[in-house]
Amino acid sequence: MSCISRAKSRVVVTGMGAVTPIGIGVPSYWEHLLDGTEGTGPVTRFDTADLPVHVMAEVKGFDPDRYIPHKLQGKMPLFTQYTYAAAEEAITDAALQGDPHRLGLVMGTAMNGVADIAETQRAFEAGGSKRASPSFVPRVLGNMAACQVAIAHDLQGPSFTLNTACSSGDDAITLAAMLLQSGAADAMVVLGGESINCPLVMASLASARVLASGAGRPFDKERDGFVIGEGGGALVLETEEHAKARGARIYAELLGAANGNDAFHMTTPRPGGEGGAACVRLALEAAGVRPEEVDYVNGHGTGTQKGDALECAAFHAVFGEHASRIPMSSLKGATGHMMGAGGITESIACILAIREGILPPTLHYANPDPDCAIDCVPNVPRKAEIRIAVNNAFGFGGQNASLIFGRYD
Repeated sequence: MSCISRAKSRVVVTGMGAVTPIGIGVPSYWEHLLDGTEGTGPVTRFDTADLPVHVMAEVKGFDPDRYIPHKLQGKMPLFTQYTYAAAEEAITDAALQGDPHRLGLVMGTAMNGVADIAETQRAFEAGGSKRASPSFVPRVLGNMAACQVAIAHDLQGPSFTLNTACSSGDDAITLAAMLLQSGAADAMVVLGGESINCPLVMASLASARVLASGAGRPFDKERDGFVIGEGGGALVLETEEHAKARGARIYAELLGAANGNDAFHMTTPRPGGEGGAACVRLALEAAGVRPEEVDYVNGHGTGTQKGDALECAAFHAVFGEHASRIPMSSLKGATGHMMGAGGITESIACILAIREGILPPTLHYANPDPDCAIDCVPNVPRKAEIRIAVNNAFGFGGQNASLIFGRYD
C-alpha cells in the first residue's frame, strides 16, 4: 500500500469546483445535497426501450459556452467538458499562481471517452465511407482533460492521469499529495471527470446486475444496485508553505491518504471487506488519527447488495466499539455513481461538512438492513461538530482508496 503522511509536510486544500447531476458549481452542489435534490431521472440522450434500465443521473442545464472557449468545445467529449468546467471554478476559487513549472495536475477517470468511442463506432459502421476524424483519438484519451486545463492555465509541472476504476478520484488526490510531499511541485490541480452514458455501458452493467431499477438506495435492505452518474470535480492542493506564502484561503487539510489492492477478484471485494479495512487503517495511521477521533465517514455506498454489506463490515472492523456513534452516509442516492468524478466531489462534501458542521444525508433510505448496521444519516442532513472526516472509494480490480480530511487550524 502507498500513503501520504502529515508527518512529512502539510498538504492543504485551497480551491474547489464541481459539476454534478444535482448542481453545477460548488455552492449549488452543496445546497442541493442538503435539500435532498434528486439527480436520477429518465435517460434523455438515447433510447432505452430495448434496455432493462431506463434511468441515469445526468448533468442538467450544462452550458459549455459559460466555461469553455467555443473553438475548444468540438475537441472535448462530455467527460472533458465537465472536468474543464470544474477546473475553471477551482483554479479561480484558489486564485492559483506560482512558477508554472511547479504547478501540476493529476486527472482521475474510470472510463475516459467510452461514450464517444461507442457512438463513433456506431456511426463509422453505419456510414458508407470508412473515414474517421483526425481528432477522434485525442478526443477520447483520458489525459486530454488534464491537457486542456494545462494549456489554458500554463501548468507545466508534473502531469498524470489515473485509471483505477471507481477509486480514480481519490487516488488522484493521493498521488497529487505525494508529489507535493516529494518536493516535485508547490501546487497541484486534481481533476476527476466521467460521462459513460451510452447504451453499451448501460447494457453491460445491467447484465452484471449492478444497476438499480429506479433511484439508488445505499445501505437500504431493498437496494438493488447503483445509478450511473456523470460529472466533473476539481480541487487545488498546495503545500502549506506555498499557500501561506501567497496568502491563499485554506479550506481544510489533507491529513493522510492510502491506496491498496484486494488482490482477490476482478469485481468482488475480499470477504469481510478486509482490503478496504486495511486501507482505511493505513490512512488513519498516516494521518496520526485514532479511530475514535473520526467524526464522519463518507462511504463508497453504491447501493449494491454485496458491496454495501462488505463496506459496512469493513467500517465495523476499523472502528469497532466506536462504530455506533460515527455516522457514515453515501451521496450516491442523490448524485448517482459519478465514478472518477465522485471521489473529488465527495471529498468536497467532506470538506464542507467540516467547515459548516452539517452531515450530508443518504437519500431513499427506508428499510434497515442487519448487514448494514450503521448510522447512515437517513434522508435529511444533520448538524454535527466535525473536525475529521474520512472519504472512501472502493473500485473494480480490487482498488481501495481512503482519504482523511481535517479542519485546518
